[in-house]
Amino acid sequence: MPDNQLGEFLRARRAGLRPRDVGMPDHGVRRVAGLRREEVAVLAGVNADYYARLEQGRERHPSAQLLDALARALRLDPDACAHLHQLAGTAPPVPLTPTAVPDRVAPALRQLLDGLPGAPAFVVNRALDILAANALARALYSPFAPADNLARMVFLDPAGRSFHTRWDHTAHAVVAHLRQAAGLEPDHPRLRGIVRELSEHSVEFTRLWNTHAVRGKTMDAKDFRHPAVGPLTLTYQAFDVRGAPGRQLIVYQADPATPSAEALTLLGTLHATAQWC
Repeated sequence: MPDNQLGEFLRARRAGLRPRDVGMPDHGVRRVAGLRREEVAVLAGVNADYYARLEQGRERHPSAQLLDALARALRLDPDACAHLHQLAGTAPPVPLTPTAVPDRVAPALRQLLDGLPGAPAFVVNRALDILAANALARALYSPFAPADNLARMVFLDPAGRSFHTRWDHTAHAVVAHLRQAAGLEPDHPRLRGIVRELSEHSVEFTRLWNTHAVRGKTMDAKDFRHPAVGPLTLTYQAFDVRGAPGRQLIVYQADPATPSAEALTLLGTLHATAQWC
């Protein structure tokens, strides 16, 4: 990870705003995209030279109050604001995932996964590796070979674009999650590895990574097209796994009495039948 992550984040978010987005007049031709440094400084009520030093990495110890002012100036949402504080070191330290058993999922959690037969459920780490999954989740992701990492499946597996019918939305969400994870645990070796791999093999990933968009996994709607049962619209919720910082339990559901619910039931039946054949 670069050693001036705070400056890169500020520059990227500044470049993503136009004067009219923040109620400022736009005069003349601009040499760079987005707001000027001086404009951000005015919006945040800080000295322009001090703000320039923040972006350049010459000032690395801003106060929490100043960061809050910059977050308001740059129109950051709560996830991006928390990420800003994490990069600047003004957020509480994040407990690291135990490194002695990086891929082990507790038996009780595996039992919980298997106790959700009607809902695809799986556990991921910060790098979006799938550490454990129930039968319906394995059936859902059966078009991928292997179904081992959500980010790699989106960007590098040929099945990704046909499976994710809103591929652009999914790709943006995946990158924003990885960017948030990198702010929380920048030295996580597996996270660094997956970012490096995707950067080397996917132009789309690199473009999105450089926007510094940040987003945590909480809940959202997903649109899939499974080759065995057709279109599926599912919502998911993410739950932090207590005792294993950085890991989340993801549970998908279909709205009752919908074509997606029927398709999900059919998928489970087909998968169970295939297991017995």
